[in-house]
Amino acid sequence: MLEMFKKLIGDKKEYKMMMARVDALPEDYQFVFKKIQKYMWNFATGNGMDMLHMQYELMDLFEEGAAEGRQVLDITGDDVASFADELVANAKTYVAKYREDLNQSIQDRLRKK
Repeated sequence: MLEMFKKLIGDKKEYKMMMARVDALPEDYQFVFKKIQKYMWNFATGNGMDMLHMQYELMDLFEEGAAEGRQVLDITGDDVASFADELVANAKTYVAKYREDLNQSIQDRLRKK
């Protein structure tokens, strides 16, 4: 229990540090990051760590783009939803988990016979 509590505190600290990085970005980058982040949370499973890792990668990409003086839409393209969908495509989503659980429960039941 203590280890889980320590991990939770560490994760929270790490998240706050990432959000401080977001706040240091140009305003347009901040706006787009937060919109994408909110969108991504719709697909999170469990504790959401799969989405956090993708958000860290997005943060790195946005920091690099801002440092190069690029506009945020030069990175995401005009279809930001499609850009975000590509980000979450490799994440373990609730839908994927439900599919996995369905198949597993059927296989478990039928293999017993």
